Amino acid sequence: MANPIRPQFSYNAVWRWHFYAGLFCVPFVIWLALTGSLYLWKPQIEAWLDQPYTHLATTGPTASPDAQVAAALRAVPGSTLHKYVLPEQPDEAVRILVTKGHQDRRVYVDPRSLAILAIVNEERRPMRLIFHLHGELLAGAFGSYMVEIAACWTIVMLLTGLYLWWPRGRSGLAGVLYPRLRGGSRVFWRDLHAVSGIWVSLFALALIVTGLPWAKGWGNYLIEIRQITGTARGPVDWTIGGKAPQADALLGDHAGHGGMAMPSAPLAPGELARVIATARPLAVAPPVLISPPKRPGDPWSVTSDAANRPLRSDLKIDGRTGRLVSRIDFAQRHWIDRTIGYGVAGHEGALFGLANQILGTATALLLVVLAVSGVVMWWRRRRIGLGAPLALSRPRLGAGLVAAILALALYLPLFGVTLALVAVAEAGVRRWMPGAALWLGLRPQTAY
Repeated sequence: MANPIRPQFSYNAVWRWHFYAGLFCVPFVIWLALTGSLYLWKPQIEAWLDQPYTHLATTGPTASPDAQVAAALRAVPGSTLHKYVLPEQPDEAVRILVTKGHQDRRVYVDPRSLAILAIVNEERRPMRLIFHLHGELLAGAFGSYMVEIAACWTIVMLLTGLYLWWPRGRSGLAGVLYPRLRGGSRVFWRDLHAVSGIWVSLFALALIVTGLPWAKGWGNYLIEIRQITGTARGPVDWTIGGKAPQADALLGDHAGHGGMAMPSAPLAPGELARVIATARPLAVAPPVLISPPKRPGDPWSVTSDAANRPLRSDLKIDGRTGRLVSRIDFAQRHWIDRTIGYGVAGHEGALFGLANQILGTATALLLVVLAVSGVVMWWRRRRIGLGAPLALSRPRLGAGLVAAILALALYLPLFGVTLALVAVAEAGVRRWMPGAALWLGLRPQTAY
């Protein structure tokens, strides 16, 4: 005969881990949801910011690409050409990225008068700041690790929340798929938390998983696994820990975008114009970034930086002859890179246009509702100490649950490490720190 107490023990153990995960994750969830919502609308925000450089009033013949680059280099003395952004319209400013002191500056050049319209540090552009705030909290590698740990435990929070939400002996959909509005404040907050959780969980899990390739720990973990399994093939066009990975088998020329630029070879007159003449008819998705060779005689790199990554292409063009040396389209990449590319495009709201942006924003706002309602529930119910659900007994873990935990720890190494640290800390507090154990709800209780 089944023990009727054991389900209560299992439920309480899951509730405790849900509580711990939520307590740690809530500030990160709110922060990442808000910054991520802003980043989802990057195309519209950047188009608005670049309005002064979109339709210029100057007239006359267009200067040669070499003259445009020379003007940009004069504007930043001591710099070298990093990327030339191919203009999409004849009346817009030319964007030229030059490098000085391992920093990129975006120079806006009038293509006719060669007047310098603006010079902007690339990493201080508003959406680049949002990118770093979202992915690394402006704290470099440490911030990236913290965001990754929060992402791992948010997955735990969502999965345990689904277990706690699962209807048990309840009839009807009230409180399951929509909140009850007439049951008092306690029922309202409970239902708001549970119902928003069920509606957002699937999309939130997709957002978290597709964001992992950017994380410092998981991104490098993926690189190591791919090298071991022989699946490491470039080009890779996502950053890891806020920077492009360097000197890695996965890298292609696109990796220099967003990372430290390598010095280029001296520019030969006329080569850039020949590269542009070859690239324009090839239907490369804009924006198109043209990079000079690193060594004299090497081909130029032409890469699409389209937000919808499945549209991207990488080309090599001989600057001396204008000959197309090679072209790699998205469909030719390794299936792992294609999978990540689709995920990253969806994460950034670019995979299926405006609907993708709206869906991502709605998911982020529901996550904020989930986090805030969870905090309200905790604050209202807490009585002693931290207010954690009391530990009724030592949990008995079935083989299926152990296998699931091990699989999750293998997929998310930082989850496994932090889970072990929390378990060791909890055992130590329970044994040697009775006061802290009481405050954390770790004192043995026979009933809750």
